[in-house]
Formats: sequence, structure tokens, C-alpha cells
Amino acid sequence: MRIFVNDKPLDLVSYEELDSSKNFESEYFPSDSPPSEIFWEDDVLIHEPSHDLIIGLLYTLRTRKLKKLDSITLVTKDKSGLKKFIKSRFLTIKAAGGVVTKKDKILLIYRLGKWDFPKGKFDKGETPIQCALREVEEECAIKVKAGKPLITTWHTYTQDRKSILKKTYWFQMDCISDEKMTPQAEEGIEDIRWFYEGDAKIALVNSYPSMRFLFKNFLKTHLKTQSL
Repeated sequence: MRIFVNDKPLDLVSYEELDSSKNFESEYFPSDSPPSEIFWEDDVLIHEPSHDLIIGLLYTLRTRKLKKLDSITLVTKDKSGLKKFIKSRFLTIKAAGGVVTKKDKILLIYRLGKWDFPKGKFDKGETPIQCALREVEEECAIKVKAGKPLITTWHTYTQDRKSILKKTYWFQMDCISDEKMTPQAEEGIEDIRWFYEGDAKIALVNSYPSMRFLFKNFLKTHLKTQSL
């Protein structure tokens, strides 16, 4: 599970899932003294984090820019307990969206000064796929057909002094018709464009890390599908 906290990736893994090929510049054990400033640089690995350490970690991630930090990985024998505790620190909101393709092009929307993928929050009683289809069609004024699920992204933000954890389900989608394609202005969408893969990658430099993470996973899935 990867959570983007203030755009920094926080990975929650078990020891079996820990990537042995990844080089961590800092490694922290329960018996170590409190982290120093150098702790907030490059890639950091934390073994069996205590609840107090997690609370402090989340606060620091949310309130500081930490420009030198690349990622933090929390590894534990009790992954479900770790996830449950971190989720308890937030109000969870669910959303869904789609990566829409038309032949060899990918659809991006421009909102709040960044390129993004269409998505939105659940209406009462909706399933993830129902929400994703509705939001994509409403935000872009297009007709789409949903394909396979991609990944679920998690990111945090603050709204009305509440700490929000947003869980977004993502699906592959094929465009059926874009004859009336128009950005949904009331949702703050200023532009919609079809991009070739390479151009989409460049455009997403001006996006959120979670969207680049989604795009990277989409490309992996897309390449696997093409090779079958």
C-alpha cells in the first residue's frame, strides 16, 4: 500500500514484500534514538514503527516540504494492524476515475493548474465502476466503456481542518464517442486533450506524484495487454 502524504510516497509493506534490490540511504530500528534531520533525506526504511513514531511521522510529512526526501517505507510483521492504525488517523473518502484511451492516445484533463485524470467522489450507493463511469462521462462529456481495474491510489489532504485520506479506484476505459467532448467548468476543469503516450508523460511532469504513479502502472498493464 502506497499513500501519498503531501506528495511524498509512504509505503506500507510486510517483510515478504520488502524490495531487497532497493537501496535505502537511512534505516531506522525500534531501538534507535529519535530521527535527526538527516533522516528526512533520500529513501528511508523504518522497521516496526511505534504508534508514537507514526503520529510524529505523519505530522512532519503533512506540515513540512521535505524537499530532500524521496520516500519512506514502513516494514512490519503486522501489515494489517499498521494500515488500520494509519487509516484511523484520517477521515476516509472514496472516489473513482479512469484512464481513457482512443486508439494510441490518452485523455488528460487540466484542473487547478495541473494535468490530471478524470475522477470524482462516490454518490450514495454507487460501486467503484459505476462512480468511475459517471464521473468520467460528466467531467469530459464523452461516452466510454470500462475495462479492467488498474490500481487504487491513496493520498491525503486537509479540508475544513479535517485530515482526509482519499481512496481512488482506477479503471482502464475505451472512448466510444468524444463528439461533444467539453471540460466540465463547474468542476474547475479548464481543458481536455488527447495525448500520445510520450506527450502524456511530458504533460504529467506538471501533475501530482500519485498521477505519475498511476500512469506508470497503466503503461505496465497496457504493455502486458498488447503482448498477449
